[in-house]
Amino acid sequence: MSRDRVASPGGIAHAPLTREELLRRAAELVPVLKERAARTEQLRQIPSDTVQDLLASGLIRIGNPRRFGGHDVEVDTAFDVGFELGRGCGSTAWCYSLWTAHNWWLGHFPERAQEEFFETGPDTLFSSGLNPAGGKADVADGGFQVSGRWGFSSGCDAATWVMVAVAGSRPNELTWLLLPRSDYEIVDTWFASGMRGTGSKDIVIRDAFVPAHRAVNPERSGAGDWTGWELHRRLSYRAPLRCLAGWDLAAPLVGIAQGAIDDFTSRLQRTSGPGRTADSVALQLRLAEAGAEVDAARSLHRHDIQEILDRAARGESFTELDRARYRRDKAFVARLCVRAVDRLFEGSGARAVLETEPIQRCHRDVHGASHHAALSWDIVAEQFGRQALGLGPSP
Repeated sequence: MSRDRVASPGGIAHAPLTREELLRRAAELVPVLKERAARTEQLRQIPSDTVQDLLASGLIRIGNPRRFGGHDVEVDTAFDVGFELGRGCGSTAWCYSLWTAHNWWLGHFPERAQEEFFETGPDTLFSSGLNPAGGKADVADGGFQVSGRWGFSSGCDAATWVMVAVAGSRPNELTWLLLPRSDYEIVDTWFASGMRGTGSKDIVIRDAFVPAHRAVNPERSGAGDWTGWELHRRLSYRAPLRCLAGWDLAAPLVGIAQGAIDDFTSRLQRTSGPGRTADSVALQLRLAEAGAEVDAARSLHRHDIQEILDRAARGESFTELDRARYRRDKAFVARLCVRAVDRLFEGSGARAVLETEPIQRCHRDVHGASHHAALSWDIVAEQFGRQALGLGPSP
């Protein structure tokens, strides 16, 4: 087999794509996603044709380890794809980002789990439920007996596996467990004001056995547990998973906010009348400030990811203050995007509330996404402030 092709389970060879080609394919999908955005909301999940488009484009395989059909690019490319897809549909960008990040996370699991997961091919997907409050796992012979209910499992309808979080063996630690579709059920609870198309429904597990090789400690992955690095020699597996996790959630918000800028600009250029034309200084100022906020959010996102990868390449460690800063910056990216969309929505007049206007969806989606716990400003800001002042984490 030539060096420029990757063997995936089943013996099918796939040519890895370049970063430039992947971003080109993402840009081509934007008008398609815009056209389907209203239907995506009505379905309350990603339409099957959109899922197939994402798979056919090879974009989700950015997350795959190369031996399982991945490309010769790093996770920063997936984030740039999230920036792009979010311009067309926030819900689709959100699910894309999660599916791709999940397949990257999988590289931290024991090799046997990875082989089982990709046995059906390189386009296998899994969703997740990472709030451990509603579930429990009892240690059993060779693994865990798992029961419970987990909410907000975005993209679960298209997935054939799920990963859930349970309390770990030590305080403040979690264990992530991977289960096939036959071991859980999906309960439709997703009736939301924003991010309606993500299908973020509940996962219910009733006394399922999870073998030990389908478990991982996310706190140690890339920070003492070097399974991913040893198996794949991919630079992102040399950095703590916790430092790189969550950026996949922030990326779609940048895309949503850019989509609002695109729509605001296009609409002003098409309309006429007092206070609603491109000659309005007030609206010009809103556009300028919103554009600066989104550019700043995108730049901060890219800066931190590049810093993490550069430090991983040098084999440097990451302090608790470093980790707190990355959490702060993810939440601040979201904060900047919310501000930008709010600014434009407030200047868009009465028509902005009509369902036919894309900016109302951007407004609902950016607020809905920003409520994710990983992007909640108050919590992470406090923790960073305490770390920066040498006080240690709050209880």
